[in-house]
Formats: sequence, C-alpha cells, structure tokens
Amino acid sequence: MIKGVANVWVPVQDIERALDFYQSTLGFSLIRRDGQWAEVDASGLNIGLNGREPEGTQSNGGAVITFQPEAGLDAAVEDLKSKGVQFPAEISNHDWGRVATFKDTEGNDVQLYEPPKS
Repeated sequence: MIKGVANVWVPVQDIERALDFYQSTLGFSLIRRDGQWAEVDASGLNIGLNGREPEGTQSNGGAVITFQPEAGLDAAVEDLKSKGVQFPAEISNHDWGRVATFKDTEGNDVQLYEPPKS
C-alpha cells in the first residue's frame, strides 16, 4: 500500500525566506522550484518547502511526513478510509502533485503524495 517516504515537507509562510535559510544558512542545494513549492537536497533526503494548506494540516504545525502510495492516491485514500482513517479535507491538486492529508493515532499530520503525471 505505501511505497516509502516521498518527502518530508515543511510548511512555510514565506518561500523566499525559507529558501534563503535552507540554501544559504544550512547549505542545502535546490532540487526544483515551482512557485510556492521548492525541494532541497539534505544529503539524499528531499525536504519540500511549501505554502501551508488552507485545510487539512495544522495552521501552526511543523514538518509533515509524506508517503508515496503504491497503487495511486485515490486507491490509497479509499483503502485507509476502509480502515477507519479520517481525512479532514478532500484531495488537493497542485501543479507539483496531489496531496491527501490525515492524522496518525497521535494527532500528527501525515500525507499521501502523488507526483504530477508527465
């Protein structure tokens, strides 16, 4: 059902300020940038910097572990719903992919991520 970690996403208020910090201060290199979304390479772990979702994730929350589903996002969401997982918002669509947000048993934000189709 889950292939592995796709990214660790860090919600940001100001993408320019965040990119400056992660690149200039921490020394990570930019992998890609698309508007309010950017990814940096932290020694082989992609860290995504993105504007906060209006619904789903906590407005003041921290980093989010994002998993990549094996059989596609819609199928993974339906499978998790059948196991009692609640999704506080619908799947959100972006230029950089699709996201479904839910909570783990401890109240942490977790997401499923499907990259854009080429």
